[in-house]
Amino acid sequence: MSVTLGKYAGFCGGVKRAVILCERAAQSGRPSVMLGPIIHNDLVVEKLREQGVGCVHSTEEVPEGADVIIRSHGESRAVYEALEGHTVVDTTCPKVAKIHALAQEADRLGRQVLIIGRRNHPEVTATAGWCQNAVILETAEELENWLLSEQNRRDLPIRMVSQTTANKEVWKKCVEIAKKGCTNAEIFDTICDATYNRQSEAEFLAEHCDVMVVIGDHKSSNTRHLAELCEQHCSHVFWIEQASELPLNAVRSGASVGITAGASTPGWIIKEVVNTMSEEKMEIEESFAEMLEASIKTLHTGEKVTGTVVNITPTEIQVELGTKHTGSIPLSEFSDDPSVKVEDVVKVGDDIEAQVMRVNDQDGIVTLSKKRLDANRNWEAVEEAKESGEILEGLIREENKGGVVANIKGVRVFIPASQTGLRRGEPMTSLVGTTVRMKIIEFNRQRRRVVGSIRAVSDAERKAREAEVWANIEKGKKYDGVVKSLTAFGAFVDIGGVDGMVHITELSWSRLDKPADAVKVGDQVEVYVIDFDADRRRISLSMKDPSFSPWDYFVSHYDVGDVATVKVVKLMSFGAFAEITPGVDGLIHISQIADRHVEKPGDELTEGETIDVKITHIDDEKRKVSLSRRALLRDMDEE
Repeated sequence: MSVTLGKYAGFCGGVKRAVILCERAAQSGRPSVMLGPIIHNDLVVEKLREQGVGCVHSTEEVPEGADVIIRSHGESRAVYEALEGHTVVDTTCPKVAKIHALAQEADRLGRQVLIIGRRNHPEVTATAGWCQNAVILETAEELENWLLSEQNRRDLPIRMVSQTTANKEVWKKCVEIAKKGCTNAEIFDTICDATYNRQSEAEFLAEHCDVMVVIGDHKSSNTRHLAELCEQHCSHVFWIEQASELPLNAVRSGASVGITAGASTPGWIIKEVVNTMSEEKMEIEESFAEMLEASIKTLHTGEKVTGTVVNITPTEIQVELGTKHTGSIPLSEFSDDPSVKVEDVVKVGDDIEAQVMRVNDQDGIVTLSKKRLDANRNWEAVEEAKESGEILEGLIREENKGGVVANIKGVRVFIPASQTGLRRGEPMTSLVGTTVRMKIIEFNRQRRRVVGSIRAVSDAERKAREAEVWANIEKGKKYDGVVKSLTAFGAFVDIGGVDGMVHITELSWSRLDKPADAVKVGDQVEVYVIDFDADRRRISLSMKDPSFSPWDYFVSHYDVGDVATVKVVKLMSFGAFAEITPGVDGLIHISQIADRHVEKPGDELTEGETIDVKITHIDDEKRKVSLSRRALLRDMDEE
């Protein structure tokens, strides 16, 4: 015969926290009472009574001067108000407290609160007490009927939450109905994963075991639900509260036995049941010691732990670790960024990782540091980047002697001037305040020395871009480029890591005196490859679109006899050349410059001057145009 103990059997984190806080109240020496049973387990409540913690069922019964312990299911706002003047030990499960906050906020925003859960469950009634007129619904059918009960209900702003121990299938159906039936719904899945995991595990054990033993108080609703789930898959299910109720004869009849326990079942009761079976020489698949290892283990300085945030105060973050200790993260140990606001990063109920700084077994307090854990992880990440060659981003914080200092996830990285990528003499202050990409070229954790290089990244990227250009370059290919520099004979243009030369005659279809007449440094331009020499790494470019024909454009817009406004571009002894359209010049013969005799063109015209002329001849074969100012003047005289 074999026995398998469920991994998720017994106390959940919220219940465990409640019992620990209650035991501490008993040890304080002050009179204290539970306002209602701290959890649904009479044996636990009786044990706490033996330690001096009483139990009352209303605020009126609280003795004067006594501390009041709020149970893990939580209480309504009215109860807290009634307890003013008393010291309150609040053991409300953080996940339940989160639901209270959601209900209270919805009420403030004017939203109707819908609670999916059992009407008489203390967690549900407590949640309803944090808002006005909350609607409690137990099934998807009830939700559907409620939505159909009044007109305009579809547009009603609602906020829907669930009891932490609600059935996931029921919740899923409710979500589908709410999404279809409401146009203004906020839906928060507040089911506790611990409950879901426990229920799923119990179903699995019930499907594969001959006998199931469910341990828990008969007043516990979540234990009742466990038993009901097990009965759906196993014909021999026994719900017991303690080891003395174990039906040994029935258990012995099964070849395999599964054990699960409700969230309010303490470890010592489960242990008694397991030990009873061990005495019967049953083979225990998973020992109780292994199951409770997390809750009784000793914590050590430097150890990494994970816990649940249960409270945030002006000085610390309180964390439930699932052990006999309570964790405390001083705000000074939360982050090394002074501008970070704790409430923007973490909320009650969130899981958080931290590093153990100090263990105080006497007070049951563990001082933790998230900042140190983050710092260690960041150092490890930077070291891994050094080994892998990964590119990291960092913020340049300051200029230092011989370089600049960057911050990468809290790690100080020095970047020598030679590795900044700046030109010699260029001020490094231009980098301060900017985010840069770099590679780590030196790492020494013992000396806390890290050296980075921006140039290593830019050089590698430049080489990659160059290789890509040369691998794909071809004549006639178009590139988007940036003008890098100008010379007397042209301009150099960067086409993506490689510079190409655009001769002055290729900068424009028009005649230019100098390259600056067409472009300036920094201009973004379109260029075309005329020719290239991969061996000599030379590229000839043109800004003239090869698909455009200046002559075709001219003949499509002008004809013989048309008057054109032209620009005089060159004076010769026999006449003057004038630009009609970019790329097409015409000749004004000296005899056609004026309506009288002209000794030389310069007597009548100047280069750069704009004049009106008449087109007198077009030689399409030779692509030559004759112009006449004289003919235009004669026409004007005749008019």
